[in-house]
Amino acid sequence: MITPTKDTIKNWFKDLQDSICDGLETLDGQSHFVEDQWERPQGGGGRTRTLKNGDLIEKGGVNFSAVFGPTPTKILEALKLQESDFFATGVSIVLHPKNPWVPIIHMNVRYFEMDNGVWWFGGGIDLTPHIIIPEQAVLFHLSLKKVCDSHNPSYYEEFKPWADDYFYLGHRKETRGIGGIFFDRLSEKEQISKSDRWEFVKDVGSLFVPIYTEAVTDLREKEWSDEDKKWQEIRRGRYVEFNLVHDKGTKFGLDTDGRTESILVSMPPQAQWHYDFKSENQQHKQTQSLLKKGIDWINY
Repeated sequence: MITPTKDTIKNWFKDLQDSICDGLETLDGQSHFVEDQWERPQGGGGRTRTLKNGDLIEKGGVNFSAVFGPTPTKILEALKLQESDFFATGVSIVLHPKNPWVPIIHMNVRYFEMDNGVWWFGGGIDLTPHIIIPEQAVLFHLSLKKVCDSHNPSYYEEFKPWADDYFYLGHRKETRGIGGIFFDRLSEKEQISKSDRWEFVKDVGSLFVPIYTEAVTDLREKEWSDEDKKWQEIRRGRYVEFNLVHDKGTKFGLDTDGRTESILVSMPPQAQWHYDFKSENQQHKQTQSLLKKGIDWINY
């Protein structure tokens, strides 16, 4: 396989944004993405596409960016890197559905390199149901494992716990949702080339529309109550807490002078916070009980 260049990776990510937006417009069936092109003063830019008030998606964002320039001191210190110019490109997605039974989904695939030869891939997919349906969680993880296993039998076993640890609200002692896979700083190692890593990242990116279509098909028309909507907005509040307190991608974007509107497009349209809230609804209580690390969803 030919070793991918940064231009090859960047152009594939741009095409991925196009194909995902086309697929999501078809899936939603009502609304269309609006594009906002932006430039980063220090170098590079991106395309932010947003969709709102759809039949399925209440608010969604699909971002592409390719930025470059001197590596900010905060990034050098945080990642323990030697001073050198950087290039970073990727696609990130967060969808907040209208129906409380339909889960939030997030995906990110990205590439980072420096002029001194350092490079790596990162990314992952995770699902955040407002109301956890175990059967759905099993199917979601089976789809991820299938893609992982097609590249390396150790990937799912490594990247699933990584997602459990990453998407964790330490101050709440709960996971953000049912997890998925997460990986970062994937570089070359024995018997795994840059081309191998790239083929895996491409397959993760291409999985997004099919895996979300599977997740929403039986739920988007399910009836919901005012109680369910309130619960959805409380769970959205937890999503906000994670993104603003713990998410490294948010911090990286802000520390590299990325476009704030694009970075925060992951925020939900509405969220609630109630002091010491405890639902008496059995489905909500079951969801709360399943927000923990280490659940073996494949064999649940």
